[in-house]
Amino acid sequence: MADLKLTNVEKTYGGTVNVLKDINLDIQTGELIVFVGPSGCGKSTLLRMIAGLEKITGGELKIDGEVMNDVPPAMRGIAMVFQSYALYPHMTVRDNMAFALKLAKKSPQEIDEAVNRAAKVLQLDEYLDRLPKALSGGQRQRVAIGRSIVRDPKVYLFDEPLSNLDASLRVATRIEIAQLKESMPNSTMIYVTHDQVEAMTLASRIVVLANKGIAQVGSPLELYERPENEFVAQFIGSPAMNLLAGEIVNTGEVTEVKVHDGAGTIMANIPTTEADQGLAVNVGIRPEDMVATTGENYAFADEVSIVEALGEVTQLYFAAPSSSADTDTVIAKLPGIHTDVRGKKMTLTADPSKVHLFADGQSLLYR
Repeated sequence: MADLKLTNVEKTYGGTVNVLKDINLDIQTGELIVFVGPSGCGKSTLLRMIAGLEKITGGELKIDGEVMNDVPPAMRGIAMVFQSYALYPHMTVRDNMAFALKLAKKSPQEIDEAVNRAAKVLQLDEYLDRLPKALSGGQRQRVAIGRSIVRDPKVYLFDEPLSNLDASLRVATRIEIAQLKESMPNSTMIYVTHDQVEAMTLASRIVVLANKGIAQVGSPLELYERPENEFVAQFIGSPAMNLLAGEIVNTGEVTEVKVHDGAGTIMANIPTTEADQGLAVNVGIRPEDMVATTGENYAFADEVSIVEALGEVTQLYFAAPSSSADTDTVIAKLPGIHTDVRGKKMTLTADPSKVHLFADGQSLLYR
């Protein structure tokens, strides 16, 4: 298996339209790296550059220490699973999975061993003699993955492989991919998705792409608990993190912030200095970290406008303060069922360890 290194990689179309710049990333053998970001941020473009399907217009890509910028896709030792299954409709499952090995002129015995081994891992044994039209969407996607496995590549590339499946199949196939990775611990995988649930559950590290570059790289919990900037804070997590405008009124190891629009003050376990006194900040609190309070220290108080009772949790929607221009609502996600609170005023706070502070879009934790 392989290490990958991207150094100052960029992509420009027509010499003028820059879509990716300054991409610096080290991927170690055995990692499952997930690229996430909003539509149009360059996730699939970056994956295709690694595959060799898009030309790298700047910087350097290395696989196992060898520069790959001008190496043809077939010579890079990669296998790619596309969003569409891209199966040959006139070939059986066995022939689809064996096709690349036949082109490589492997012996019939080698081909049978590789196909049977991959079919067993993917639970496709009983479908080997069927045509793709006789398979479900999830089974077809497993065949596409199996076609990659039999090649024993250095790097596996997945380009939104679950986006064509319905909700229940997505969950089942996501679990199967996680189990596949566990059965192949030394395999290096890069996975592109816009679904943060896939990213959080599959990744050893997540790469968040935004504004033509990398917004943050880290483990799922690092991005969730310690986002470097407001973009990552709101992109990771559902519903998105609440941001409330405020001002630092007391500094030290624990910082006290006055939240604007008549709200109270809230404490944050983020160290600040005297130079930060009066600094304008955005207070970030995840909806699931909001708790009801009757105390003087609180982040937000208003009438509940919408209630979504989801069974295990209830989501409460409030009108956002006028000074918090980046959002239309404040959301609290409370455990249990709270169907009788609509139209009632609630006061909400959060544990100081769960409060984030951002100045000019950047977290104060990373200064």
